[in-house]
Amino acid sequence: MTERLTDIGPPHYEKFLPPVVKENYGKWKYHEILKPGVMVHVSESGAKLFTVRMASPRLLATDTIRWIADLAEKYCGGYLRWTSRNNVEFLLTDESNIDPLIGEIKKNGFIIGGMGNSISNIVHTQGWVHCHSSATDASGIVKAVMDDLSQHFENMDLPGKLRIALACCLNMCGAVHCSDIAILGTHQRPPRIEHDTLDKFCEIPNVVSACPTAAIRPATVDGKPSVEVLEENCMYCGNCYTVCPSMPLNNAETDGISIWVGGKVSDARSIPKFSKLAIPFIPNNPPRWPEVVEAVHNIVDVWAKNAKKYERMGDWIERIGWPEFFRLTGIEFTKYHIDDFKHAGLSFKRTAQMRHLPEE
Repeated sequence: MTERLTDIGPPHYEKFLPPVVKENYGKWKYHEILKPGVMVHVSESGAKLFTVRMASPRLLATDTIRWIADLAEKYCGGYLRWTSRNNVEFLLTDESNIDPLIGEIKKNGFIIGGMGNSISNIVHTQGWVHCHSSATDASGIVKAVMDDLSQHFENMDLPGKLRIALACCLNMCGAVHCSDIAILGTHQRPPRIEHDTLDKFCEIPNVVSACPTAAIRPATVDGKPSVEVLEENCMYCGNCYTVCPSMPLNNAETDGISIWVGGKVSDARSIPKFSKLAIPFIPNNPPRWPEVVEAVHNIVDVWAKNAKKYERMGDWIERIGWPEFFRLTGIEFTKYHIDDFKHAGLSFKRTAQMRHLPEE
């Protein structure tokens, strides 16, 4: 590829590949996990690339990033990467550096693991740190949940892979729709309308058109142009607040969390699955969210004790049936678990697996 002549767009990824990856690109024969958190890729040429995976809290101080970079310089020739689930992977060619690297990482309070039949790091959204439409925090809950489940990160003691995601609202910037366990922030009330300022801060046609369910329409309040919300149509997405600060959605009294289970992206053994509702509502209880931690811990324990080897959460639930899932976990079945949305399952193809009709 010719050198970029402008500063538009990112630099080509090849600039950042370790030499061993460039030299063996497309020639890797196999990979295997040597021990928790340590993997090797072996090339046709016999070259080996070792990966050491370290858990990361995602929100990092500059001091921590500098420390991680110094470790990479010391043991990996400066090569490392962050995964999509915020793990740090150190890329080594010298096998003798693996144990000293792990020793330094653990000495500084970080843990190694997240490969194979274990829990990987939790992918999550911004939460209260940044997001304007969040119904819950992200980093705080993730910290509390992973503190409780860290033994499943460091050890490959689960039946299969376990992927947990958190989205702080139903716009779900996180992967909550396709994770084994999903923690989802939920609003329960439509946006509050501040009629005194709406006509000053907001363009009413934009506010109306921003609503994906046509729940907002123009109105006149106290002689001023404003809007009204049809609560039965509102799905609490926060799109209106995005374009109009006079329609705040957050509500400390009613916002909370729901738990979803059974989703996955993998096409192995069964088709990809969307997650389904397990617990409709848990109140926000910072700073450690004990009810959320207990709920997730319970679901993980029940799955770990009853699933077959390599059986993902959704595959296990499909095998035993949803009534048995609710019985084993002790989760109460409510009217909110009745799925009355029919159309997506008929129109979305979620798998690369093909079914061929027999020839006539």
